[in-house]
Amino acid sequence: MLNEIHDECETKMTSSIEHMQRDFKTLRTGKVTTSVLDNVKIDYYGTPTSLDQVGSVIAVDATTIVINPWEKNLLSLIESAISSGNVGASPNNDGDQIKLYFPAMTVEQRKESVKQMKGMGENAKVSIRNDRKHANDQIKKLEKDKEVTQDESKSAQDSIQKTTDKFTTKIETILKNKETEILKV
Repeated sequence: MLNEIHDECETKMTSSIEHMQRDFKTLRTGKVTTSVLDNVKIDYYGTPTSLDQVGSVIAVDATTIVINPWEKNLLSLIESAISSGNVGASPNNDGDQIKLYFPAMTVEQRKESVKQMKGMGENAKVSIRNDRKHANDQIKKLEKDKEVTQDESKSAQDSIQKTTDKFTTKIETILKNKETEILKV
């Protein structure tokens, strides 16, 4: 039973780190990626739809993204969605495709990206601490119900704490590497 609690806790903590890394994809670093458009949706026949579902979205170089919709009548919808999506570039519609030209990041923009990244990291740490608390509560309940001894409970809680420390250190390492990547000019 204690092993199941530990395994479940570790799985949730792994999920928190994966979620944080997915969030990082929305941040702009020195080179633009198509993931900056992940949160931009258009109303496609009544359904909010991501841009990569209605056309090809390609980063052609470090500062340019090209969106080629499969249906040309979507150009104006895509253009207005990008404009209201605040992605950091204005859409240029040439009648066939939309091009986004992103200016080189300023030092202030890089610092802002680092600030957002650290916030995402802090959210992941909070999630991991919540997972630890949940697991420890389950262990304490087993001890209270006399299903495990006090020593087993203490040992299991120590194991959960070691796992928490391992994941917190992993987050710190990821944050440090990502900060270096963002601030690299």
